[in-house]
Amino acid sequence: MKRLLTTILLIPLLLVSACSTLQQIDVGDVLGSSDTLDEATVAAGLKEALRVGTDRTVVRTNTVDGYLGDALLRIALPDDVQDIAGKLRQIGLGSKVDELEVAMNRAAEEAAGEATDLFVDAITGMTLQDAWGILQGTDTAATDYFHQKTATTLEARYRPIVEAKLRSVGGYETYEELAASARALPFVEAPDLDMVGYVTDHALEGLFTVLAQEEQRIREDPVARTTDLLQRVFAAQ
Repeated sequence: MKRLLTTILLIPLLLVSACSTLQQIDVGDVLGSSDTLDEATVAAGLKEALRVGTDRTVVRTNTVDGYLGDALLRIALPDDVQDIAGKLRQIGLGSKVDELEVAMNRAAEEAAGEATDLFVDAITGMTLQDAWGILQGTDTAATDYFHQKTATTLEARYRPIVEAKLRSVGGYETYEELAASARALPFVEAPDLDMVGYVTDHALEGLFTVLAQEEQRIREDPVARTTDLLQRVFAAQ
């Protein structure tokens, strides 16, 4: 059955331009069999690819140094804080600046685990039309789909986790200490930073950046296709 499923999944990629609606695929002529496959089964191969990609994304980000240790994902201090941070380093507060940046990234890493359930829900609720759109779309079509379906809810889930983590690792205290030190410097005004909002936005940006990378890997790199089903489907695509 698995061999039949994986082979059938290749057929829509070749015939979709000639078929506006897929009801049942007769594969007898192709495989020497009289079996047919319904729409839901055809979409299963794509859903497997999406599960693989989203699982890798969460594993990569929801771990110590998932953000902090990745130059692409690392959440740096906001631009309007960077200049002040430079002045604070000059007066011996560099370690405090570093502590704040670490706290921001740890909060993002903690929150990333929230993505799993929402990604699963988005995959489960995918229609055949959604599946065709992704199969025929750009190399980040799946990422765009997940962003549309999950971003708003993810933001709502991330915010309390980011806030709690910032408090638990002393991020707020560190920022207030740095802000007070900055205000004591001549001609320096400490910015009014919405730290939770800033970290949440950049944490989500990093999450979808990784998801896009994983999607592109599955589409383009045979090594990233870790199951027979993925190898056959995307090799044909």
